[in-house]
Amino acid sequence: MRGSTEALRDVSLDVVSGRVTGLLGPSGSGKSTLMRAIVGVQRVTSGAVDVLGAPAGSPDLRRRVAYVTQAPSVYGDLTVRENLVFFSRVLRTPIDRVADAITSVGLVTHAHQVVGTLSGGERARVSLATALLGSPDVLVLDEPTVGLDPVLRRDLWELFDGIAAEGRTVLVSSHVMDEAERCDELILLREGRLLARSTPHALRETTGADDLDAAFLALIERDGAG
Repeated sequence: MRGSTEALRDVSLDVVSGRVTGLLGPSGSGKSTLMRAIVGVQRVTSGAVDVLGAPAGSPDLRRRVAYVTQAPSVYGDLTVRENLVFFSRVLRTPIDRVADAITSVGLVTHAHQVVGTLSGGERARVSLATALLGSPDVLVLDEPTVGLDPVLRRDLWELFDGIAAEGRTVLVSSHVMDEAERCDELILLREGRLLARSTPHALRETTGADDLDAAFLALIERDGAG
């Protein structure tokens, strides 16, 4: 529930490890609520959410599940490196992971720059770097490439693919269908319901559409007709 509104209804699914799973849907479809429930920061009034064999939000999951929100959650008065050093101490991770995390999000040239002077996209990448410090088993990303240029978007998607190839779970929300093509599997939500779960290729085949935008529209039309 979000206030008096039922945000998700009859949603039952498993998110598979070793894949990049895209969570798609228009604004208000329930994407953020589902992600927050998986991370364990959303109150669940009915049903159950299990992550890595334990109830979502369990203390044992705090270092195994990382969540990157749209709003950067780092300190604006510290440099990029100072932020990473601080969070590495909070997470009790080896200090040598700081440099690796900064490199993986393409911020080496900004390592000693105060975060408050960075662009919005750069601040978002600092948040992502902090999430990567603990090498989480589950990485939940809320529209991580919004506002980034095409080269950085490509590089981050390659990073997500690499994380998934290590056997970890990557769940990425987006409302941009061209990014959905980069996912191994898609979960499509509409008005709090699970509209479809498929691969990009299978979704196009099922709907007979040439691209995912058209495929999603076809599913909405079928749903409305039903």
